[in-house]
Amino acid sequence: MTDAFNKMFQQMLQSGQEMARAFNPALEHVDTRAFEKLVPTMPSDMLEMWFGKTFNRDGLDARTRLLVTIAAMTVQGAHAEPQLRLTIRHAREAGASAREIAEVIYQMGMFGGIPAMQKALEIAQGVFTEDEDETE
Repeated sequence: MTDAFNKMFQQMLQSGQEMARAFNPALEHVDTRAFEKLVPTMPSDMLEMWFGKTFNRDGLDARTRLLVTIAAMTVQGAHAEPQLRLTIRHAREAGASAREIAEVIYQMGMFGGIPAMQKALEIAQGVFTEDEDETE
């Protein structure tokens, strides 16, 4: 990255922090991962209603829609970590296996690049590990 870009990026971060302080001083140190605890994984029947065939009877099921969403988030660089983690959890609840999720992410390496793929795989592995820990 160029110095000009780094300077601009730092200014954007500083501006965002100043806005957070102005709106609510407590937001300055918000941990976005904590939001995940506020939004539990939806049950599979609810996922099917929201993302599956209830609203689009002849279309994709919830599992497929969520896998496509994981693919899109991966190609975008896996920057929205809390959203990707939640989507992976929802895909698992909708019936997608860890292998299917990993394969979707691997496939997106060709389109989003290896760094985006690696970041998404790290996020997915964290979700898989957390799921294993919860079931033990």
